[in-house]
Amino acid sequence: MSRYTGSVYRKARRFGFSVTETGKELAKRKNIPGQHGGDRQKKLSDYGTQLLEKQKVRFMYNLTEKQFRKTFDEAAKLNGVHGENLLKLLESRLDNLVYRIGFATTRKGARQLVNHGHITVNGKKVDIPSYRCKPNDVIAIKENDKDLAVVKASLENKHSRVEFVTYDENKMAGTYVRYPERSELNADINESLVVEFYNR
Repeated sequence: MSRYTGSVYRKARRFGFSVTETGKELAKRKNIPGQHGGDRQKKLSDYGTQLLEKQKVRFMYNLTEKQFRKTFDEAAKLNGVHGENLLKLLESRLDNLVYRIGFATTRKGARQLVNHGHITVNGKKVDIPSYRCKPNDVIAIKENDKDLAVVKASLENKHSRVEFVTYDENKMAGTYVRYPERSELNADINESLVVEFYNR
């Protein structure tokens, strides 16, 4: 399946969930998109509820179905709660950490920065968005690209960061300090429904 390139706001309204985690998509209109969106019946079957939850998480991290399923299967091999392990692996993706540090305003923008070779991990250029970072990895803007206007604008608009990343303003580098705790991630996600969907 190809990557979705349509309206993020439309998807957010369909899910009733802020895909960008800013809440902007639902600020004006919360109803389901379409001519009769406000009149549609919202009751879903168990399968429908599980599918909706899986799609929410998949679109939030901007993954294809194949990538998402592969990450789900990898999470199953780790010790601990399957759903929480899935979220930890998703948060450890390079494109997500570039977004969390503040080099980009969206995960799509972060993915583009990585793809275009503007990001280094521990001093080495990495242009694979799905690259899995480990605690204490240092993620930085490449030396020649530190004057990028889009990065500077994004950093200026970044008012807060999650606790599992730190940022050094002088070096324009962030550190993935540790794996996130479940309490630090989006509370509107019910990862157990995602596990139920794939294990049905």
